[in-house]
Amino acid sequence: MLDSKSKFRVIQTGQKSAQENMAIDEALLKNFKENDLPILRLYTWENSFTVGISQDISNYSFTKEFNGNYAKRVTGGGVLFHGHDLSYSLIIPTIILKEFSVKESYEKICTFLLNFYKNLGLDCMYVKDNDTIKLSKNEYCQVGFEAYDILVNCTKIGGNAQRRTKLAIFQHGSIPVKCTKIEKYKTQIGSTLEDFDINLEFEEVSKRVIESFEKSFNVELVFSDLTKEENKKKEILLKEKYDYSNI
Repeated sequence: MLDSKSKFRVIQTGQKSAQENMAIDEALLKNFKENDLPILRLYTWENSFTVGISQDISNYSFTKEFNGNYAKRVTGGGVLFHGHDLSYSLIIPTIILKEFSVKESYEKICTFLLNFYKNLGLDCMYVKDNDTIKLSKNEYCQVGFEAYDILVNCTKIGGNAQRRTKLAIFQHGSIPVKCTKIEKYKTQIGSTLEDFDINLEFEEVSKRVIESFEKSFNVELVFSDLTKEENKKKEILLKEKYDYSNI
């Protein structure tokens, strides 16, 4: 169980390009072994965007605006703009959440995000708990509504996506921190903490997210960097998968 004082490895990788952030996510997942510590990774972005695994990057006309700074995620969902947000990635051994269905695992995992927003004094809940909002799909992640998306003052904030392998549950998501400077995509980017008069720097938000995670699940945190093997896998992925120079 998540709340049995298990140890979690915490990795903070700072600001990266979209390609490097997604290569790190995939490297961590591919290198994960049965007896490894579960992982919480926190990171920020250069101005960029990502798309879901089933989307085609070449379908979007704004690729040139981001000077090649974009990538495809290993999870589903829609287009997400980055640069204003703090993101997290989680790799949890499947056995830890074996008692939970996919939907139940979302509700369990996202507890730390709800508590993070509540600790900032915000009124938050899951979309499924608000009868006035209908579930809907959209090619832009922040426009559609999934059951376990989080609402702040009845407005969607951030987004989360999950992928499962035989060994692990992988989940990542976005916490929008700063108001966007890209006004033309304001609607697709959605609400941020600054929109709710919460003015914090990324470092402080990261600290509060880690504290919320630790308290929500009563886990012991072990801070570390990427291993040599993880870095090697990241570099291979950057060359073989995340090079979009032909788009």
